[in-house]
Amino acid sequence: VQLVESGGGLVQAGGSLRLSCAGSGRTFSDYVMGWFRQAPGKEREFVAAISRWSGASTYYADSVKGRFTISRDNAKNTVYLQMNSLRPEDTAIYYCAADLLWNSQLRDISTRQAIDYWGQGTLVTVSS
Repeated sequence: VQLVESGGGLVQAGGSLRLSCAGSGRTFSDYVMGWFRQAPGKEREFVAAISRWSGASTYYADSVKGRFTISRDNAKNTVYLQMNSLRPEDTAIYYCAADLLWNSQLRDISTRQAIDYWGQGTLVTVSS
């Protein structure tokens, strides 16, 4: 699976952005999909995840809960991250991730040490 993110950019605090992650391969729907981010000088951290197939379940980091929404469109092999009420502390490179995550809870992707596939990242900058 190859993942390509898009949609990053510069936005003022309080604004919105929608990130997209396009995946290749006919088995895209089998993967749990997630978004992670890495701010300058900090470690990569979990942002959001969505379950495989219908995407009926989602899981969010406390820092983005209520502001960000993850969704997927398997017909387009794409996962989205709608980000509202952006804050300067949301500034980071955002990475898309795909993992089969069999026999695990959805939340386990947030601490998984070896994610199956990563995208190259897209930069989000929130100005104050």
